[in-house]
Amino acid sequence: MLDLRRLREDPEAARAALARRGAAEALDELLELDARRRELLPRVEEGRAERNRVSDQIAQAKRSGEDASEAIAQMRELGGEIKRLEKELAEVEERRDELAATLPNLPHPDAPDGGPDDAVTLREVGERPTFDFPVRDHLDLGTAHGWINTEKAAEASGTRFAYLLGDLVLVELALIRFAVERLRAEGFEPVVPPVLVREGPLFGTGFFPGEREMIYEIPRDELFLVGTSEVSLAALHADEILDAESLPRRYAGISTCFRREAGAAGKDTRGIFRVHQFDKVEMFSFVHPDESDAEHERLLAIEEGILQALEIPYRVVDIAVGDLGAPAARKFDCEAWIPSQERYREVTSCSNTTDYQARRLRARFRPEREAPPQPVHTLNGTAVAVGRTLIALLENHQRPDGSVELPKALVDAGAPAVIGAS
Repeated sequence: MLDLRRLREDPEAARAALARRGAAEALDELLELDARRRELLPRVEEGRAERNRVSDQIAQAKRSGEDASEAIAQMRELGGEIKRLEKELAEVEERRDELAATLPNLPHPDAPDGGPDDAVTLREVGERPTFDFPVRDHLDLGTAHGWINTEKAAEASGTRFAYLLGDLVLVELALIRFAVERLRAEGFEPVVPPVLVREGPLFGTGFFPGEREMIYEIPRDELFLVGTSEVSLAALHADEILDAESLPRRYAGISTCFRREAGAAGKDTRGIFRVHQFDKVEMFSFVHPDESDAEHERLLAIEEGILQALEIPYRVVDIAVGDLGAPAARKFDCEAWIPSQERYREVTSCSNTTDYQARRLRARFRPEREAPPQPVHTLNGTAVAVGRTLIALLENHQRPDGSVELPKALVDAGAPAVIGAS
């Protein structure tokens, strides 16, 4: 949710910022509705005060035996006018709030302009592997060794589900343990959050109303399956006022995630790259507004450190404003090299949502003892998206006989040194 006061004080700057996202048209209507509300509100309050005054006059007249017919007529006329104003005020507020909920965050000044094809590559890290044997993709490797079974999963659950079995499960568990231990050393508190939430946290994080078609819904219980533990972690401090001294608050969520992937038919349907259910370790930070840019760089550095420890070649891209989700002011993606596709593919992302989510969630802090509370800034980042990281591990570390040699970081976390050896 954008700060209406900020929009009123500098509408031209807000209009220019939203124009970068193709969302400036709604701003004028929002400001008009906000101005009309500020006109109506004092008139309603004055009318109610006048109604109370006239009511007292009527009561006094009746007590003293005087004629109160004129005051009663005035009360009727005043009541009708107040009712009309209250109705218009309610309609204006409803429309204003609906419109405000659809506006995206103001983009960071340093975020590149453009759309999905205009992300800026900041750096490439790691040496891409070269193979003197035919490269096999993750599904070929996984089915050959019985690690991945999509056919039986399709029978049980439909397309875009998979069974992971055997050694690959041990790799997943080691990967989660490695990530969580690394994050804990960085000051993130491990959390196993709920994966079923009410509508409020999804609205608060900005996934509703815009991304509702991507979320699995359970109408009978009025609950939703989260597509990321960002939703549950953000709700951890909803409607709270935190002490400034307690910031930053950092959490590492370990959860299964669910996405309908509506509209993605025909895209990356082979294997486990784009599935409806996957496991993830997610970073989430509540920070002082002055620290959010630095925290964003911190999350990115952690993501890069994990990929480096896993010996996965990757690149970092700065996402263009036209490709940002509604809550994000800026987003960096880490894209792993996938040998079978001979291209980089997204495996992690981290976003600075500034005060956008915090305003919707009423997550605030008090800068000084007697000062009014202010919204915190919230940030999120993927430490490990398990499925996609498994793809990168299998393909980059494959050997001629179809076995996979795993990096020391995972072996130290409990994974076998080699999987699939005959």
